[in-house]
Amino acid sequence: MKRATNKAVYIATTEPNSGKSIISLGLMQLLLGKVSKVGYFRPIIDDFEEGGVDNHINTVLNYFNLDLKFEDAYAFTRSEVIQKKHDNKDDEIISKIIEKFKAVEDRFDFVLVEGTSFSGKGSIGEFDINVLIAKNLGVPAIILESGIGKTLNELVDSLHLAYDSFEDKGVQVLSVIGNKVEQQNIQLVVSELEKYFPSEVIVNAIPLNPILANPSIKEIVEVLNAKILFGEAYINNQAGYFSVGAMQLPNYLNHLLKEDSLVITPGDRADLILGALQANVSENYPSISGIVLTGGLIPEESINKLIEGLSDVVPIIAVDGGTFAVVNAIGAIKSQIYAENKQKISTSIKDFEKYVKVDDLIERLITFETEGITPRMFQYNLLKKAKSERKHIVLPEGLDERILRATKQLIDVDAAEITLLGERKEIEEKIIALDLVLDLDKINIINPIESIHFDDYAETLFELRKHKNVNLVMAKDLMEDVSYFGTMMVYKGHADGMVSGAIHTTQHTILPALQFIKTKPEASIVSSVFFMCLEDRVSVYGDCAINPNPTAEQLAEIAISSAATSVAFDIDPKIAMLSYSSGTSGVGEDVVRVREATEIIKRKRPDLKVEGPIQYDAAVDIKVGKLKLPDSEVAGQANVFIFPDLNTGNNTYKAVQRETKALAIGPIIQGLNKPVNDLSRGCTIDDIFNTVVVTAIQAQES
Repeated sequence: MKRATNKAVYIATTEPNSGKSIISLGLMQLLLGKVSKVGYFRPIIDDFEEGGVDNHINTVLNYFNLDLKFEDAYAFTRSEVIQKKHDNKDDEIISKIIEKFKAVEDRFDFVLVEGTSFSGKGSIGEFDINVLIAKNLGVPAIILESGIGKTLNELVDSLHLAYDSFEDKGVQVLSVIGNKVEQQNIQLVVSELEKYFPSEVIVNAIPLNPILANPSIKEIVEVLNAKILFGEAYINNQAGYFSVGAMQLPNYLNHLLKEDSLVITPGDRADLILGALQANVSENYPSISGIVLTGGLIPEESINKLIEGLSDVVPIIAVDGGTFAVVNAIGAIKSQIYAENKQKISTSIKDFEKYVKVDDLIERLITFETEGITPRMFQYNLLKKAKSERKHIVLPEGLDERILRATKQLIDVDAAEITLLGERKEIEEKIIALDLVLDLDKINIINPIESIHFDDYAETLFELRKHKNVNLVMAKDLMEDVSYFGTMMVYKGHADGMVSGAIHTTQHTILPALQFIKTKPEASIVSSVFFMCLEDRVSVYGDCAINPNPTAEQLAEIAISSAATSVAFDIDPKIAMLSYSSGTSGVGEDVVRVREATEIIKRKRPDLKVEGPIQYDAAVDIKVGKLKLPDSEVAGQANVFIFPDLNTGNNTYKAVQRETKALAIGPIIQGLNKPVNDLSRGCTIDDIFNTVVVTAIQAQES
């Protein structure tokens, strides 16, 4: 595939409360210093109440003032994903995530993608979902892991396991980060990680920061359902050391020795309340972050009146429950970073810049190139390309149920203008019988014999074929045939391409095109390819549908045409001329023919990367390829496979399709002046949809 400079990175973890926000905030700040527009995207977010927002998205969008709407910054909520999986609609999950991500990517120079948070129901298997998403988005990953509660070996092993999972799926890991590590262990963690990861993986460790670990007063209010009595303007104050006031004031003041201490005391201890407030403004004591009054008690009216007269009062909140229980409840709060808490955000960014090798990381992010494309991304790109310059495709088999259902899908996504051939009333009745919600105003329905162009088409066919003894009467008879009529629409420019074959043979579909659309000047034969969408890549197979026993010259032309088709669909061709032998070792007529074809290609198109003869295993397996053909730039990396004959090609594509559940798009006919494509009579609705999309793209090139 074409190599492209990467425009995104995926932040992933394996557990909840890992501190992803530190990485997201730090990276966003770092990237904004290098590129002008940085976007943010979360494929799956936690559920939120109606009218609410996701805290992660809200924090990033607001703090960095990104020009991005909340609803555009995510694809699904957790519950939506669970429901989709329950309904066996996994394909829809990835497809929508790709669509929404690409919409963000198109608007920004770089996109920071943040994975899931592993909280709530459905978190089992969540790590695998993150790997799958990163794979299908085609972006590299940064993996982090919390060091809390783990030994050094456990932290390293967990990160390495996650690293292997991403790499095994073809997702390159740029960096691994041990987060929330004890300060004194930072260098130890980095040194240990460096032993176990390749040198190109950037390893980092970030210490546990109490400012980030402790909750704000706002979070305490929300979790404990507290009542705010005073100081609401400072509700985002960060709680530091917790000090419990249960002794006399002179003794208690000795415990107010740490900055941003949170005072926790029964609500009837007016002496401690007033003493803490006075200490907060005294130059001889550090500031306090707030006061929590326990026992459901609030100060008497006279005390309240006194406090009201003070300026800049820290938050004072009242909660139910005893002091001991409240202290434990506050200590159990899993603090989050949110938009209003500027202290935590700035602290996160400072820690990131201090402990992460930012220069190395930004260099990898900006220069990283991705190679290859996943099938889902390939399909997304096909549809996007088709929609960018909408073309008119004629479908001669207008009464076929699969054609009608595919037409609805094509119209719904605005992939192409569609004309169906057939008797209008019959097609309309079929649409009603199938209960298809299809707007008839958005499609064209033509009965060939009733068309205003019928006579003109017949006369044109007569002129084109009279040298073959076709008279006008014969031309009119032929023009009643939907394949001839549809092909003539393309020839005359009344349609941009044709797709047929759901109920007609290949010959019936292709013959009219060969008779008067004819081949391109540089092509002596018509051939075909299939786009084979395998689990982790897209390969091109040719010729698997048309030429039974091509000569060496014809094989060479099939390969050159297949390379041109690949380039048209953003695939950088590396051509394998397949045989039962690799290199110069084999003998036999079939091997010689493939060897001659390879030499013809090298002579005609020295710019193409081609290897042949080569066996399939040497073409796709890098180890086998290096063993059999160590100097080849194609062996082990091939993506265009030219089979020596139709028997081999047709059986191979069907075997791969059935055994691997690969999606086979095609056959895509190449070599014609204008696009006409053939369907298998066993085609599915998806086959028709994909073939029409490909035909529309071919029409853009013709």
